[in-house]
Order: sequence, then structure tokens, then C-alpha cells
Amino acid sequence: MSPEQLVVHQARKSFQTGKSRSLEFRIQQLRSLSLFFAERQKDIADAVRQDLCKSDLGTELFETLGLEAEIKLAIEKLAEWAAPRPVEKNLLTMLDEIYIQPEPLGVVLIIGAWNYPWAVTLQPLVGAIAAGNAAIIKPSEVSGHSARVMEELLPLYLDKELYPVVTGGVSETQELLKQRFDHIFYTGSSTVGRLVMAAAARHLTPVTLELGGKSPCYIDKNCDLRVACRRITWGKFVNCGQTCIAPDYILCEPSIQRQVLEEMRKSIKEFYTDNPKTFEDYGRIINQQHFKRIMALMEGSTVAIGGDSDESQRYIAPTVLKDITGDSKVMREEIFGPLLPIISVSGVDEAIQFIKDREKPLVVYVFSHDNKLIRRVIAETSSGALLANDCLVHFTISALPFGGVGNSGMGSYHGRHSFDQLSHLRSCLIKKLAMEGANAMRYPPHTAKKLRWARFFLLKHVNVARLQQVALMAMLAGLVAFVVKRFLR
Repeated sequence: MSPEQLVVHQARKSFQTGKSRSLEFRIQQLRSLSLFFAERQKDIADAVRQDLCKSDLGTELFETLGLEAEIKLAIEKLAEWAAPRPVEKNLLTMLDEIYIQPEPLGVVLIIGAWNYPWAVTLQPLVGAIAAGNAAIIKPSEVSGHSARVMEELLPLYLDKELYPVVTGGVSETQELLKQRFDHIFYTGSSTVGRLVMAAAARHLTPVTLELGGKSPCYIDKNCDLRVACRRITWGKFVNCGQTCIAPDYILCEPSIQRQVLEEMRKSIKEFYTDNPKTFEDYGRIINQQHFKRIMALMEGSTVAIGGDSDESQRYIAPTVLKDITGDSKVMREEIFGPLLPIISVSGVDEAIQFIKDREKPLVVYVFSHDNKLIRRVIAETSSGALLANDCLVHFTISALPFGGVGNSGMGSYHGRHSFDQLSHLRSCLIKKLAMEGANAMRYPPHTAKKLRWARFFLLKHVNVARLQQVALMAMLAGLVAFVVKRFLR
């Protein structure tokens, strides 16, 4: 038995004892995870600094703060999320007990990504714990320092058998994918996502794929360009552009491009100073391979802002490219780095068509004062999410499901959506062994009269709750009438 097989076997054996099912155990584990962040923030920050050259405050803001909020919400809402969920009754079930009961799926595999090695790896874990599952955590080997800290420290806080951390590279991940899981949660590229889905298919395992794609950003000429460009600059260059929901390219009319460039130049200077290379809050590309890939994407493009680089430090300056077309090299794949191409369009009609002609992105961004224009973009495009007049912040809203569609992924999570994604929503109907006469319509021999009754009960839409209210009021009225007649006359 390989080490990966053994880990999965132990997790399943531990899950089958039933200890992860009690709400008290789930809450205790979530509190322990919260304590992990409180006590090990420095270890986490040091690891992320070595992986991505991110500042300590940046790590807390973009990696662990959101996780703490997810844990807090899950603890507060767990009893509500896990409770039976009543459903609407019909004439045939008005006297029965009918509800949806969330139950744990079993053993979940969580394959994390390197760009936010803590946030995107452990946020699904919060949902897995809350839903009562066991979970195998596989951090990305690309962010190796974070993976090692996770492997060494997380077992000091969480149940070691139910929530083991497995480190390693491609071979270890491939070995894990040979095992049977009850759900696989993967964050990363669409190329690897296809391999994960193919492996899952062998066991009929459901998957959540959080992928990426080229998220477009349309700037309407009738908007506050200063504010729009400030928000776009922040959304693009945070984490050195290595964010799956970063604006990948800008669509706007030629008449505003000079002003867009000027406002972006100002924002880059405001956020990262005249020399981002020496500024603490501007990170680095994860490794040499990705550095070379991103630099190659610039070939044949005109640099309008930035363009500086230093391979020895994996540094690429915040860069804006102009005179880009849909056929440019930088438009052939998700950039995942600090390059922002600007593409000229004649207006919103051409922008919408440009977006529709390509794979569905993780998010569509639109900046405009015109609500009709925004609603038109919503109506005529498809994406995992749409955000108007800002960037990235929809990720922080637990009430919104986060996920892609088509090439940008499937399934969603955050808050209750994580709980539901990693639960089986079991249908429960509890009938009584009484009123057997009402069932005659379904028993042989079948007759036209029975069919008429079946049609009535199945096709007649009645507000059962209202009917029960009326019945109760009628009973009370009858009781009052009886009391008045019997005792008050």
C-alpha cells in the first residue's frame, strides 16, 4: 500500500467511526483551525514571504483574514445549515413529514493552488469540516514553503487522521487521484482540471473545479475614469497579477485610452512608488518557469507603462500594453502575471461580442454609471460572476457563491455554499401507515376514475400552508361557536 493509499484508507476508516458527524466535534475542529491562524500567523507570513515575496500585512489581508471570517461564520451558522430543511407540501403529502437533510459526503480531496497557498487551500477545508467530512489536504508543491508549514503545523491543531496533509509533486498527486474519494475539490488551471475530472470519472466522483480564464474588463467612456482605473490597477497588480479573478484585459473605446493610461500610471505610482522593485507590498513571480512564460507573452506588444524586469529576482514591473488585438500573443492564454493589455472596441456592442466569442470567464468586469448598460452586459454575457465598478471584492462576500462556468470551472463555494457543495442534500419523506384509501388511485386495476383522481392530486397546485391555516381557523371558529352555544347562552 502506497503512502497516499494509506492516508486515504485511514481517513475513511476514521470517518466511518462517525466522530466527524456530531456538530460539537465539527465546531471544536473549526475553533482549533481558528486558533491555528491566531498562533501561527508569523509562520504563515514567513512562508508566504519566501514563496511570493508578500509582506506580512499583505499575507494577513489576502490569505488569512478571509479564512478567519469563513470559520467564524461557519461556527455561528452550523446548527442552522445542518438542520432539516422543510420543503413545500402538496395535497398528497400535507399530513406527512417531508424535508431535506444535509449529510456528510465522506472523504474529500482538496488540491490547492500556489498563488494564494493558504486562502484557496483551506477555505474549502472549512466547508468540508463544517459539513462533517474527512478531508485530505494537498497543498501545491510550487509554493513549497507554505506546503511545508502546512504539513508540519496543521496536524498540531486538527485531527490527524481525518484531516491529513499530503505534500509532494505530480507523482504524489497522481497517486492520490487513483484513490476513491467522495468529492474532489481542485483549484488551478483548466489543463490540470481536465486531468482531475478524468481521474474522478473512474470512480464516479463529483468534482468542484475552480479554474480561471481571461476575465475581461469593459470601461464605458461615461464613467469616473480616475476611480475606475484606480480599482482596476489594484485588482490587476495585487499579488503581482497572480490572481485567478484579476482583470485579464481591458476593453474600451480609443477616445479614452490616453486618459486610462494616465490614470493607471498615477495609480501604480500611488500604490507601489516610483520603484515597485524595492517596495514591500509588490510581490514576485512564483518561479523562473512562470517568469519566462509571462515575459514571452509580451513579445510583439507595445509597452505603454512599465515593462521592466529582473529574472534573478523574478521581478516584472506593473505593465500595461497597448495596440493589442484579439490575435496578439498575450491574448492566447490566461496571463496570470502583471501584464494588462488594452484592446480597442467601438463601444459596448463590440465589447459584448468580443466576450461572447471566447470561453466563459471566471468573472466579467464592467465600469459604468449607466445601470442599463450594466444590466445589458449581465443579460448578454455569461461568466462565473459579474462585478460592476470594482474588482475582486465579490470573493469576500460569503453570501455569494464563488465559482466558474464552462471553461472557468464548475461548482461553487464560500459560506453556506461551501457547506452545501460538500454535503449530500438527502431527500426525506416520512409517511404514516394510515389513510390507505387515498392510495387506491395508484393501485391496480387502473381505471379512468382513478386516473382522474391522480390527475387532480398531482396537477392541482394548492397552497397547502394556506389551506392548513384556513382549516385551523375554521376549527377555531367551530370551537368558539360551540363554546358560545354550549356555555354562554
